[in-house]
Amino acid sequence: MIYLQLFFSFFQVGLFSIGGGYAALPQIQSQVITARGWLTLSEFADVVTMSQMTPGPIAINAATFVGMKVAGFSGAVVSTVGCVLPSIIIVMILAYFYTKYNDLKGVQGMLNGLRPAVVAMIASASLVVLLLALFDGTLPQSVAEVSLISILLLVVCFLLLRIFKPNPIFVILGAGTAGVGWYFVDKLLTLT
Repeated sequence: MIYLQLFFSFFQVGLFSIGGGYAALPQIQSQVITARGWLTLSEFADVVTMSQMTPGPIAINAATFVGMKVAGFSGAVVSTVGCVLPSIIIVMILAYFYTKYNDLKGVQGMLNGLRPAVVAMIASASLVVLLLALFDGTLPQSVAEVSLISILLLVVCFLLLRIFKPNPIFVILGAGTAGVGWYFVDKLLTLT
């Protein structure tokens, strides 16, 4: 039964996540936290982080990680197939119709109309990830709940990427190293 739940949950994610991986994050969150209760908000943040660190689309990586956590290797396979299958079917159908009716103004109008919706979905997913990274999923009630280290790391990474334009892999590795370093410093400070 759990395999069918995994398959259909990620089939829905694959079917309705128009706009790519980041646009799928709210749907994945809805399926794995709200509807099924497979993950906590903190675990979801970890899944998103791991999905971004590994090669490949974020939705497929998230499906694999969730499937592995819920039902082991076979769960990972089932949820990954469930996530990919709608895309395969839809792309094959759309490719046929796009090559046949590409010149119609209605088709171009539809594509132009979908772009703002996709941007809104990506912005929504970005806000969810930002809240998870900086405030553990909810806005802080007081200044004491704000992670100043996380905000500082966000600003430094943003400035590095915008000004110096390094390879993002190095920024990710540096941020991860800084996070591990801060973890150990924080542990040492709490021991004293």
